[in-house]
Amino acid sequence: MRRNDASNDEHRSPYIPNESTHPWRRMVSVGDSFTEGIGDPEPSLPGGHRGWADRVAEVLGGQVDDFAYANLAVRGKLIGQIVADQIEPALALAPDLVTFSAGGNDVIRPGSDPDAVAQQFEDAVARLTSQGATVIVFTGIDTNFTPVFRGIRGKVAIYNENIRGIADRYDCIVADQWALKDIQDMRFFDDDRLHLNALGHHEVARMVLRALNVPNDLQPMQPDPLPSLTWREARVNDLVWARAHLVPWVLRRLRHQSSGDNVTAKRPDAAPIGLPTIVEAPAADRAAGRGQQA
Repeated sequence: MRRNDASNDEHRSPYIPNESTHPWRRMVSVGDSFTEGIGDPEPSLPGGHRGWADRVAEVLGGQVDDFAYANLAVRGKLIGQIVADQIEPALALAPDLVTFSAGGNDVIRPGSDPDAVAQQFEDAVARLTSQGATVIVFTGIDTNFTPVFRGIRGKVAIYNENIRGIADRYDCIVADQWALKDIQDMRFFDDDRLHLNALGHHEVARMVLRALNVPNDLQPMQPDPLPSLTWREARVNDLVWARAHLVPWVLRRLRHQSSGDNVTAKRPDAAPIGLPTIVEAPAADRAAGRGQQA
């Protein structure tokens, strides 16, 4: 099968397709809002969101007859909560492929220690790999492109280096968001400026399938051109964002609340995932869909 990205990208390692179908039959995804699919609403699906993990499972499930998928991720969860609530249930499902992304909600908090968060991450990876499953882990995105999170870029970089070291020690596959430059563009993000939108989740799914060396037909999705805004219009947008998203986020922190309170996993059991009947809308229409905050 042909390569599923630009063949003239000289900066990327050559794509070598598998000679046979992929080996995985049971995928379990563990994490927070990123893995739950927040920012990529689809009311017809469990939990009302699609996201990159569903998109990956759709491709994997379309290539073999006996594939099952569970998604235990819940928005807003810190790594300690993910370890406590999701790791053992994930292992009880006997997966042969685990996707594990956690720690982002910890790292963005003021005063957090990325090395301490990484230690919790490593303890979880040690447990997830103990039964022989393939484990794919994620680096954090390079936040230099966004003023909102540019100040924590150094913390994210430290955390990422820890993730890469952990992956090397436990023979995990790394899905490298830091290197995924395509999504370092606010057009790939929801209005909350925190979660990926449908475009962003689609690109992450393509990256994950590339990391797994699974041939597929997913094509790049081009965003609409950025609108030309005056300084005043841009500031008005910033004010609307702060009122709608930043202030509620701060208030939840002060009240020790989470957007994941009283939310349960959208796919708690491993089950077949049907091929999607969803028709991708034009970028402008997709951008109109609104996710929920982490």
